[in-house]
Amino acid sequence: MSTPPVSKRSLNRRNFLRSSAFAGVGVSTLGLKGLRAAPANSKLRVLSIGVIGSIGGTDRKQVASHPMAEITGLCDVDSKQLATAAEEHPEAFTCKDYREAFAKHADKFDAVIVSVPDFNHAPIMLTAMAHDKHVYGQKPLVHQLAELPMMERAVAAKPDLVTQLGNQRMANFGRRAAVELLRAGALGKAIESYNWTSPPSTGSYFNYDKILSAPEQPPANLDWDLWQGPTGDAPYRGDLIPLKWRSWWDYGTNGLGDWGCHILDVMMFSYDELDNPFSVKTDCPEPASEHFHVNPCKSTINYKVASDKFANKTFPVHYWDSGQIPSPEQLRIPEPMKGQNKSAIVCENGTLILDADGDLRLWRDGKSSYGLREPGLPKFQALNHWHAWVDNCLGKKTELRTPRARPARSQSHPLPRRNPRVGQIQTLLHQQQKGHRHHRQPRIPRRVRAAERRLMPANHEISHLATCASPAAGDTALPFI
Repeated sequence: MSTPPVSKRSLNRRNFLRSSAFAGVGVSTLGLKGLRAAPANSKLRVLSIGVIGSIGGTDRKQVASHPMAEITGLCDVDSKQLATAAEEHPEAFTCKDYREAFAKHADKFDAVIVSVPDFNHAPIMLTAMAHDKHVYGQKPLVHQLAELPMMERAVAAKPDLVTQLGNQRMANFGRRAAVELLRAGALGKAIESYNWTSPPSTGSYFNYDKILSAPEQPPANLDWDLWQGPTGDAPYRGDLIPLKWRSWWDYGTNGLGDWGCHILDVMMFSYDELDNPFSVKTDCPEPASEHFHVNPCKSTINYKVASDKFANKTFPVHYWDSGQIPSPEQLRIPEPMKGQNKSAIVCENGTLILDADGDLRLWRDGKSSYGLREPGLPKFQALNHWHAWVDNCLGKKTELRTPRARPARSQSHPLPRRNPRVGQIQTLLHQQQKGHRHHRQPRIPRRVRAAERRLMPANHEISHLATCASPAAGDTALPFI
């Protein structure tokens, strides 16, 4: 199946999804030769999508520093950033539309780095997996809750592909030690968890002040139509790019998507029982606005648990943003806690407190100790997060610190896989803060139902893309919303 041409004028939401789906279905259904992973005795050829940005340059350079990896393709909607990266990789092909890379150059790369704004993560990652490409995808895993089962099904359908989330802090010794201690029950049964992030700082990353600037002409180096991807047509505003899109509902996930995986991942590694929450509650100071995320917020995600690792039948996970820090009484420690971007697991015999960069402290009987000095811990070896992904793509079973998806578990492929659970927390809270209530069956807003009806042809094709095969009879298409 050939990929239909996509003109710049046809890049509305429906056509964007449809063209991405056709590109994926064409290759995955036909199973074209030459598009599988590179053999272990050759270099891993990598396409970098989002070549600089806030983290794309780091991802690209770290992967390229592996002696058995090379950047063979570059894709970016910003011509200036694309030209800068091309100077560092003069032999790589270049393009500004990622669909063109898969349609015309799929035989030139084995793996893909996806370092683009949040709303484009799932469409590009799904397209890559449909083309049998290994994926290094930046966090958050998805932008919308409906994308999670699509990602889960795609990973399950492609068990030989190596997928890695951009949770590089998990390679730190302290974070790895925290998982060992919690899994071993070093502090007794777990009662609850508190997680909090830094106070809002508008700076260059966020638009916490919710300032809506006037529409203006996009800069000449930016293809604004392509940047919007599947979100639909909107005027360009100067407060969006390069980084403040994070604070917009349509494009980002605010501080939650930026920091969630770096503080919530330890719990997901430590407790397999934290699968699907049965309730999510968020307290916000004001109603959601049309354009911007709400802050500050306090959220509680409740899980039903039934094992001897937990003190109760319910395990609450508290997530507080904007510099809101739990009290000593809540953390069960004798003094106020200082610092931001931390996790605390409160247990029957003490509290484990961990910051995003790996500083690990254990509190027992009112006294703090350095977690890495706990007896019985393994001797951790230095781990390059990006190199571990390359190693695994090439068949070398280096420790890969990304949680795995349950459907992808198998005796024949025990490698840790991507787990939607961290993304599930992020997207549940994302939508809860926007005014939705989520229990087992989330309420679908009226405008989303209308969008589903408009997009049904595209949804059907995306369903094919997510499963990488024809859906079973009665299968329900899952829309991008």
